[in-house]
Amino acid sequence: MEGDERHTGRAVAHRSSSALTASPAAPVPAMPAQPVASTRLSARLRQAHAIADLRSLAARRLPRAVFDFIDGGAEDERTLRDNVEAFDGWMLMPRVGVDVARRDLTRPILGATSSLPLMMAPTGLAGFFWPDGEVAGARAAARAGIPYCLSTNSVASIEHVAAGAPDGERWFQLYFLRDRDWMQALLARAAAAHYRVLCLTVDLAVQGRRERDLRNAFTMPLRPRLATAFDLARRPGWLAGVARSRLGFGNFEAAGGGFTSVAQHVASLFDPSANWDDIARIREHWRGPMALKGILHPADAEKAVALGIEAVIVSNHGGRQLDDVPAAIEALPDVAAAVAGRAEIILDGGVRRGTDVVKALALGATACSMGRPFLWGLSAGGTEGVSRAIEIFRSELDNAMTLLGTPTLADITRDHVRERKGGGR
Repeated sequence: MEGDERHTGRAVAHRSSSALTASPAAPVPAMPAQPVASTRLSARLRQAHAIADLRSLAARRLPRAVFDFIDGGAEDERTLRDNVEAFDGWMLMPRVGVDVARRDLTRPILGATSSLPLMMAPTGLAGFFWPDGEVAGARAAARAGIPYCLSTNSVASIEHVAAGAPDGERWFQLYFLRDRDWMQALLARAAAAHYRVLCLTVDLAVQGRRERDLRNAFTMPLRPRLATAFDLARRPGWLAGVARSRLGFGNFEAAGGGFTSVAQHVASLFDPSANWDDIARIREHWRGPMALKGILHPADAEKAVALGIEAVIVSNHGGRQLDDVPAAIEALPDVAAAVAGRAEIILDGGVRRGTDVVKALALGATACSMGRPFLWGLSAGGTEGVSRAIEIFRSELDNAMTLLGTPTLADITRDHVRERKGGGR
């Protein structure tokens, strides 16, 4: 899984070459500028007023080992916590006397207009948390008018998601694979299925040591154990969904071939030898916008820009890879300075509130991605749960912009944030 971080002390916290040259289809029309209202929200989803509420609902529905897979991070989980808490190091500075009677929350992201400065992060195994979870997420994103990015490690295949959610803006996320022919075939399939943007993730040479998963002996599907039998029995809704799902890694031929840990999957298929020359070859052959995900060092951001990559995603993989690296929001200002407007910047990690989005935009981000909030909403209520997560962000962002005195996203500047003395921790 990719994306962001768990509950902390914050009150809101949970918070072939020819294959590569296939064109990813003509540019899609602008996404709807207004949300499509849902009339099917359950009472419990209507009562979820913050992302933290969706996290609580997800924790009640999922078995502990599955919830920990979403919620956990690497080793001591310092970066996991920092991703959320580092937002507290910044204060908002409102301006008054500004006409904010009408607000515009739309933003172009890599050439397509999004109704919010948000995208759905590529998160592996979404279909394990809710039946057909990738399609559910893509449909919610299309309904809201924001981009959806499908993970290489999805349960549903590239083609299945495209068929199940044909509308909206779709991106495809790719890892470097040992089998380069297979990797090229995935790119060709994504282009043929009209995924417009390629998101290449470069921070998974090997999987981080995720100790919660090790202690839980997490596999996909879950391997029944005496220690977890009672917990599973208390989750009939989740079990019923799993029983009618075909689980596996849908983009790989070996999908569904027995019990496997995600670490074993990564070790057997992913290529730790990939370097900047390999990244350059992907950029040369992909005929569409491209984002590079997993950037923390400004020098790496400069290299990406020099290769003609249109967006960098500032991310530490949700604190799930190398522990004790900077929080995403801490790395953002230096990356923004290095990029200097030559590429778009997406902030991935710890975003739990609309005010977090405001802070990221003020510090140089074009948009933010939602990883764990997406999966918590999905686990709580499928498409409607994801829609609820998006609408929570929309409502909070609109409220914050009104009170900040910024009627448009372009009005949010570095002048609207101040560093908190002592870092806020």
